Amino acid sequence: MVFTDIEFPEAARTALAEDWGVPAGAEPRRLYGGEESAAFALGALAVRLGPRSRTTAEAEWCHAVALHAAASLPEAVAPLPAAGGGTVVRVDGRPMTVWPLIDGAWPDEDEPGMAARAARLLARLHAALSDMDPAPRPVPSFLEEGIDGGAPPADPELRDPDLDRWLAGFHRSGPRRHPVHGDFYAGNTLAAGGELVAVLDWDEACVAAPEAEVASAAMEWADEFADDLPAMRAFAAEYAAAGGTAGRIDDEVLIQFVRHRLRREAVYYHLARKRGVEHSAEDVEYHERRMEAFKRIRP
Repeated sequence: MVFTDIEFPEAARTALAEDWGVPAGAEPRRLYGGEESAAFALGALAVRLGPRSRTTAEAEWCHAVALHAAASLPEAVAPLPAAGGGTVVRVDGRPMTVWPLIDGAWPDEDEPGMAARAARLLARLHAALSDMDPAPRPVPSFLEEGIDGGAPPADPELRDPDLDRWLAGFHRSGPRRHPVHGDFYAGNTLAAGGELVAVLDWDEACVAAPEAEVASAAMEWADEFADDLPAMRAFAAEYAAAGGTAGRIDDEVLIQFVRHRLRREAVYYHLARKRGVEHSAEDVEYHERRMEAFKRIRP
């Protein structure tokens, strides 16, 4: 995975003091992760610097989702307000945000019971967001693009009219839609003492049928190459038992929404290459295996 090389500028220290009232005396420590954004630990806070391409309106929309979730879900980590009342301050053209620093580490998906705990947390997260009715997202997230079957990728390798028709049919059937996290996988959560204690990184939050997120999360937490359908079924069943808001999640729903996510990831991968990102051999292999899964599990 290629992480961004954003550095912590002096202007961020100034903004931290002026907009959040926090003197940045400590040296910032880069936190692990971040393909587009970089997070730095400073005392009890995490300061996050995003890509210049991300608009303030887009970031504020996503933060509103996080704040709504945090009102009833302790694990939802939300940004701290700045002096102006919003959550974003532009620093060197980048959106800067400040968050509580949570004590934890990325969970081990292979730890017994961890996938079930993730499914139950996702169910509670969806329940916390189910009564939110936000304005349209200013910029579509990568998950919601084409989720109604109406925007097939231009790349011939990713075209699949049968998948587009299925997505369009599911969309027309009128499933319940509400805000979702958009990228619920282990790398956007933290664990401590064997329990999941935080849900982070709301950049891909969007309004969608919760079934779409359950399917993609089932793949991520059960088996990242879609090789273990029984484990994915178990994730969906655990989610349903915990009172999640999604409706029918049979094998067809799981597979088709997993394929939608894999296809969207492939689009993102190729866009990153066009922007000059140099993927490692490991990244290339990962992409190729995910593409193989996209083709292999076609109904």
